[in-house]
Amino acid sequence: MLITLSLLIVGLMLLVYASDRLVYGASVFAQSLKLPPAVIGIVIVGMGTSLPELFVATDAAIHNLPEIAIGTAIGSSLTNLLLIAGIGAMIYPMNIQSAVLKKELPLMIIVILLAGLVVSNGHLGLREGGLLFFIGFASLFLMIKMLHKTLTQVRHVLPLETLSRFELQTNPRNSVALFWVVIALLIIPVATRMIIDNVFIIMQQYHLSGFLVGLTLLSIGTSLPELATTVVAALRRENELALGNIIGANIFNLTFVLGMPALLSPSTFNMQAFYFSFTVLVVAGLLFSLFSLGRKQRLNRGKGIFLLVCFIVYITVLCVAHSLLT
Repeated sequence: MLITLSLLIVGLMLLVYASDRLVYGASVFAQSLKLPPAVIGIVIVGMGTSLPELFVATDAAIHNLPEIAIGTAIGSSLTNLLLIAGIGAMIYPMNIQSAVLKKELPLMIIVILLAGLVVSNGHLGLREGGLLFFIGFASLFLMIKMLHKTLTQVRHVLPLETLSRFELQTNPRNSVALFWVVIALLIIPVATRMIIDNVFIIMQQYHLSGFLVGLTLLSIGTSLPELATTVVAALRRENELALGNIIGANIFNLTFVLGMPALLSPSTFNMQAFYFSFTVLVVAGLLFSLFSLGRKQRLNRGKGIFLLVCFIVYITVLCVAHSLLT
């Protein structure tokens, strides 16, 4: 069991690292093609922190494990709103000053509700996957449009802070970018295979459902880029980056990541587990938005502690309920 868990952790670490290198390479190529900063910031860098979730969901769907993919998409969104936002607020209170963020928060809530409505019939098929991808692309278009109107320069940094903004600007060599893209594309399938294989062993040995593993172990593991970006942003007092990272990652998770198993492996899923977690997700999204857009428009340490407590209670209830049912 120790070997299995160790291999799972190594797989997650490799996937996070490879995703970061892929984002860096794509960012350099985009910069050399003279793409607008808004596109690089939101589409490539901002959404790049959710690549581990996308790769895990894709691999799980290919191997006919759709509940792992669905659980990872929903669980990662919950982890972002409660655990990561809570930690970020505890490090340094975050003020909501950007007009873009004030518009993106309601957009996130709308995406959460629309995603829930699309999959409320307990079936993920081509129609549901197409609708989720449409919502995702429409959201990206709206975010880029809002940012283009409000900001002249995107303040995003690369996930995990492995490369500073200065390094990206002063070393945009396509040869180096191509090297990292190739390395990332070689590592990603190996890492995702390690993750899914070892998760399947854990599921069988402890009689765990794919939903539970996705909602807990995988969602926390694949959210490491969001956690690293938010922590660094909080330490640097970059409120827009910390909160924008959470908002963008959630929109990506609930559209593209959730839609991937629908397109690759159409199936039904456990509605009881889904409704409980999705209800908590809606409440978490509303709490996060109210805390961020409240009277003082500030996510302070007290609110951060409350979000963390909510996350701990949610995970505890989830695990206890699963153990009682099994």
